[in-house]
Amino acid sequence: MPENQYEDPFEDRFAAALRDTGHSFRTDDPAALVGRGEVRGRRKQLLRRTAVLGGMTGVALVGVGATLLLTPDVHDPRRTSAAAGPAATTSPSAAGPSPAEPFTGDDILRSLKKLLPQGTYKEEQAQGTDSPMPPHAHVVFDDGRGAAALGLSFDRVEPGSEQARQRATCPDKALVKYDDCTTAKLPDGSRLALFQGYEYADRRADTKRWYAELLTPKGHHVLLTEWNAPAEKGAPVSRPQPPLSVEQLKEVVTADVWPRVVDSMPSRKDRSATSEAPSPGTRDKTIGDTLAGLLPRELKIVGEGGQESEYAYLVVDDGKGGSLVQINVQPGMSDMAGVLFDDAEELADGRLVTTRQSPGEKGAEGVVMWTVDTLRPDGLRVVISAFNTPAQHQDATRDTPALTMEQLREIALSTVWDAGA
Repeated sequence: MPENQYEDPFEDRFAAALRDTGHSFRTDDPAALVGRGEVRGRRKQLLRRTAVLGGMTGVALVGVGATLLLTPDVHDPRRTSAAAGPAATTSPSAAGPSPAEPFTGDDILRSLKKLLPQGTYKEEQAQGTDSPMPPHAHVVFDDGRGAAALGLSFDRVEPGSEQARQRATCPDKALVKYDDCTTAKLPDGSRLALFQGYEYADRRADTKRWYAELLTPKGHHVLLTEWNAPAEKGAPVSRPQPPLSVEQLKEVVTADVWPRVVDSMPSRKDRSATSEAPSPGTRDKTIGDTLAGLLPRELKIVGEGGQESEYAYLVVDDGKGGSLVQINVQPGMSDMAGVLFDDAEELADGRLVTTRQSPGEKGAEGVVMWTVDTLRPDGLRVVISAFNTPAQHQDATRDTPALTMEQLREIALSTVWDAGA
């Protein structure tokens, strides 16, 4: 199937299992602070996008994967066994807990192990659904061919939402370099994705990172990640490939037990209105549309993508070759003033401005990244970057980006973003 177009890297995660914690992170008060925690988590995820923040590393993949269709009538005794759920709360004849019954961390680990090939485990960690934090599990698994880290995480997504549209899709190759990624729609309407790529975009280590990601029509989101090393980062490669094949990844992530884990998660009825509000600049048009309207007329748009509620990119050409331009428009970022804008220029109206000219962060030869980062007094952050290549992981194709620093500054400070055009 054709690869879906989607923005990178999102790619940082909590404790190897939480690739997507930014979308579901909640603070210690599940009744009143859930939405606020989600917003803060999403901010942290956006901050890690090398597309918009020079000097910070990591990519948040908001939906990476690939997949094969499952045969729904194939019976697998391991899948049935895992679906038994919490052993302490079910009878031998019971199918598992009701949606109201929480899954403990041990329940999730037990179910995961029943779905994996034979092997040994260490460094087992898990969080159940009886906590305000998103459930997840992490193990170091060894099938006799080398220890490898595995992470499993869960989330509940509103069907039909922008967040749902971003799940179980392949990252855009203009932003993420990978070996393979395919997606498919399952007979029950679920989207399934399998991704085979790398932990480091610049390939400074041979650590491979493979994902299987599932999103059901009811909003159950399940992500299984594996590496060919005993840790996500900072550990030597222990085997040529991660332990599970793409078919095995598919089998594990689509097990019947996982949607019931999501069903037993705490409700999000108190989600903050801020987390659902459209970003300025996107109420009537996409971020990319707004950005396109602010570009100098001599630039020709030759590529676009990453159309999220707060992010977009365009590839432009002034006749000298393609140049990647990326932008984030993030409301509610006042708490970043002392972190990213400590030495910023302050304009008369209170807006803060910083600029950076730095090497690219994907390891490609000769790539430069020019960035203008701005923060309004109301907390609206607009940050734009341009590159001298049409894709960050490709070597430079021109001496400088197609936009000057002054043009980037003019776009970032445009009142169009404030007006919500």
